[in-house]
Amino acid sequence: MKFQFRLAYYLFGLLLGGVFVMWFLKAKASSRGVEFCYLPNCRVLKDLRSKSLEIDSLAKQSLNEKWVTMEDIKNSLTYGDVDFEKSNEPYRKGKIYLIEGKTSKNEDITITMVNYTNKVLLEKIEKK
Repeated sequence: MKFQFRLAYYLFGLLLGGVFVMWFLKAKASSRGVEFCYLPNCRVLKDLRSKSLEIDSLAKQSLNEKWVTMEDIKNSLTYGDVDFEKSNEPYRKGKIYLIEGKTSKNEDITITMVNYTNKVLLEKIEKK
């Protein structure tokens, strides 16, 4: 058998085995209430959700305007996307993260958070 065909069979088997292992581990984790979180976006959002949240005055002002709620912030911290080009920069003895999410009215928002070692500061919320 030629090398090309052996390589193709090997890569196909490797792909099939990888899909099976991922499916098995995800099913095992979900049955125990464990989150399958190995990608960078998921890890950052999980870290931000796990710490105590403090709200800055700019963010309080946006929350008081009633166009965004804390439920929208929580959903963005679960299902949002981290903008890594503008995030993970040192900022006020922590690291800044920009999270793109949506409100309950399906409006795009950008959340700016500062991640410290023991807390997270919700700095500002902006409409896109």
